Amino acid sequence: MITILNDNFSQLNDFLSTRSFSKIFILVDENTHEYCLPVLLGNLETDLAFEILEIEPGEEMKNIQTANQLWEILTEMQADRKALVINLGGGVITDMGGFVASTYKRGIPFINIPTTLLSMCDASIGGKTGIDLMHYKNMVGTFTFPEQIFVYPKFLETLPYKELRSGFAEMLKHGLIADEKHWENLIHISKLDADTVVPHIETSMEIKQSVVQQDFQEKNIRKTLNFGHTIGHAIESLCLSQGNPILHGEAVAMGMITETHLSFSESLISEEDCTIIIENIQKYYPYLDISDFKDEDIFALLINDKKNTDSKINFSLISGIGSCTFDYQCSKKKIALSIEYYRKLNDA
Repeated sequence: MITILNDNFSQLNDFLSTRSFSKIFILVDENTHEYCLPVLLGNLETDLAFEILEIEPGEEMKNIQTANQLWEILTEMQADRKALVINLGGGVITDMGGFVASTYKRGIPFINIPTTLLSMCDASIGGKTGIDLMHYKNMVGTFTFPEQIFVYPKFLETLPYKELRSGFAEMLKHGLIADEKHWENLIHISKLDADTVVPHIETSMEIKQSVVQQDFQEKNIRKTLNFGHTIGHAIESLCLSQGNPILHGEAVAMGMITETHLSFSESLISEEDCTIIIENIQKYYPYLDISDFKDEDIFALLINDKKNTDSKINFSLISGIGSCTFDYQCSKKKIALSIEYYRKLNDA
């Protein structure tokens, strides 16, 4: 299902030649249109007609209005059920493109060609598609596997440092929840760049894929992949609603620090492990100023998190480096104390 592309994209061309697609629609944003689309088109060998669909970059575009525009374009261009959508981009593109394809005419095929570290090792894998609703992340979506995922690591060379660092947060998460050795290998990377992270991408992809294969629709173990995302999503949503969007990985890093402290406060991990984890995350991620965010605003988002049951906030918390528990419910007081712990990190 996941294929590492060689320089001439022969595996992608073989895939296209063995399937009976009627037409290709390539979804890009402004950035992947400029930096990645020329590489794809330069190696694409097919007689199929294709159209380029472009949206603006950014999480703020992951909404029902954008989805509706894309559905209308597909309709106007007479896309049928044998049309193929190629999602060429980061997490927003693969989430949006997968959602649009999986719902258009009750589902047309799509493939993902992730272009960011975040999408290569996490967002494009696992069959989750979705859009945001109001200020809540990924509230509307489907569980639909792409036909294939094609990864071309050289696309990482086009990324600014902040985007690379954003994806690295998900890799750290994979180590923390499932593979202590992977975590150890990652925290010894002194300089984040394409050369230093590429050797570790396949391990992260394998961890994510292994978890998904055990629990596609997130009934149990797949919930561990949400570590760092409960509080992280709330902060990401607040930043977006105030017109100051942050990258997903930046929010996840903040969420992992806060939820690591919460794991310690629940006696799931030792104080030593708590310190080790937080200090290593801090090496890569600067402090995120949340001083203007009131606890009640954060809790308003936490209460409506899609992972909750019976109006109770469900966390995925680590129970050691390389292991994780899920559906863990904490008192509001302990959650607030962990958020306050993060606020005070800037004073340390």
